[in-house]
Amino acid sequence: MRKDIHPEYREVVFQDTSSDYSFITRSTMNSEETIKWEDGKTYPVVKVEVSSASHPFYTGKKLFVDTAGRVEKFNKRYVNKK
Repeated sequence: MRKDIHPEYREVVFQDTSSDYSFITRSTMNSEETIKWEDGKTYPVVKVEVSSASHPFYTGKKLFVDTAGRVEKFNKRYVNKK
């Protein structure tokens, strides 16, 4: 393998902003923010809007609130007007 061409693969904390759920995994994502984890170490934190703790498929909730209003915007634009 060639040196210095691969991104750094390290432990990163992903934090779900909608459900206040956090988990640690390995990733190449970069972040300026850091968080002190339960083990006392400091890790970079990446904030996400949807994770397994808030996604309707995993939670069993039928209703999914679209923060950007994309569904309403689509329906408004392409609804059949009679």
